Amino acid sequence: QVQLVESTGGLVQAGGSLRLSCAASGRTFSSSTMVWFRQAPGKEREFVAGITWGAGITSYADSVKGRFTISRDNAKNTVYLQMDSLKPEDTAVYYCAAGSASYYVDRNAYKYDYWGQGTQVTVSS
Repeated sequence: QVQLVESTGGLVQAGGSLRLSCAASGRTFSSSTMVWFRQAPGKEREFVAGITWGAGITSYADSVKGRFTISRDNAKNTVYLQMDSLKPEDTAVYYCAAGSASYYVDRNAYKYDYWGQGTQVTVSS
């Protein structure tokens, strides 16, 4: 069984920063793709960012490009999402997910087999 444990989100003012982490256990993630999705109230879950575990190829949604940075620590089986210049529209529940090895980051949620419990991020204006 695979477990993904996300760090606690939080409340931050617009323009502020927050870093989320997601620790994986139960399997070797040396070749897995790790991603972050988010879901705002009344909206569908959307892709935010992803990183391939081996080569570290990254991909970002246009809405967060230049403001968010995804990274990983292979030794700790942990992926991070550094969020800077936060906006009220970034308010959502953020989920990390893990999928099979790939040479690129797939942005479709159904490609990912394992999901964290979600963590709330609220950005006030």
